This record gives sequence, C-alpha cells and structure tokens, in this order.
Amino acid sequence: MLPTLQPLLAPPVMERVTLLLNHVLAAEPVAQQRLLPHAGKALRLELRSWPAVLPAPPSLLWRITPAGLLEWQGADSAAAAELGLQVDASNPALLAAQVMTGERPAVEVAGDAALAGDIDWLLQNLRWDLAGDLERVFPAPVAAGLVRAGSLLAQGLRAAVQRLSSLRGLAPGGPGRPSP
Repeated sequence: MLPTLQPLLAPPVMERVTLLLNHVLAAEPVAQQRLLPHAGKALRLELRSWPAVLPAPPSLLWRITPAGLLEWQGADSAAAAELGLQVDASNPALLAAQVMTGERPAVEVAGDAALAGDIDWLLQNLRWDLAGDLERVFPAPVAAGLVRAGSLLAQGLRAAVQRLSSLRGLAPGGPGRPSP
C-alpha cells in the first residue's frame, strides 16, 4: 500500500479481518464463553521488526465485547491493552506462509495471565470450518475441490517454509547471517 492510501485501505481491511475472527469465534460457543469473563479488556498484537520499506501495519488492537467477540479499536492505537502479544515480523512473507500453513509463529506474551491462557486455548483449539463456509456458496463437490486444492497449496507452502528454515539454520554465519 502506498503511504497515502494506507489510511483509506487499512480500516476496511481490519474491519473484514475482525469480521472473520468473529465468524470463527461465533461458530464455537465455547470460544465465546472463554472470552466472556474478559469483556471490556483489550488485547494488542504487535508486529516487531516490521521492515521499514513496507508501509506500517494498522493498529492491531481489539477490545472484547460483552458477547465474547472482538471489536477492532481502529485508530485508537495508543489505548492501553491488558494483554500484549508480540510477533517477529522481520520477514512478513515467511510469517504469512507460516500462518497460512497452520504453523504457529513464536509469540511473546505480556499482561493479564488469565486472558493470555484463554487466548492460548483459542489459538490451539479454534479452527475455521472453511469447507462448511464454502458449501454455503458453492455446491458440495466444488467446495470439496477447493478445500483439496487449498490443502495441497498449504502442504506445498509448509514444505517450502520448512526448507527455508533449514537453509537459514545452515548458513555459515548463523541463522540468516552471511558469513564474514
């Protein structure tokens, strides 16, 4: 995104991301139940070491609603959060590939321990029923084909991520460092 377009594009993108997160939460009532005691609390996701050549990511701050869902806090990025999650984003492409293949990136957690425990439970147990959602739009055979194709793509991405990770570890100068 060009820096001048970011203020225009970031809010609609983040609103869609929040809708997707809430869709996944609402599909599992136990997920909402786990968030209910934390209503009113905020959680912030920070992307550490974001490359300066890329436009800065939007504020990733959500408040938990009384319904056990999430509400994106928009431009209120200075608001305090009861829970902070930090992810190394020095390589956004690798991070995206890890997330898309189901590999959990390393996350540093600071703040409310009870909320952190429930968020960790959600991250480990909550899954998006993509096949079910696709069947609402496409006939079952088409939806099944799309899920298979997505699964094959994810397997390929997973293999590429593992290969890249192993190559980075083998570099003579250490992980991600060229030799002197």
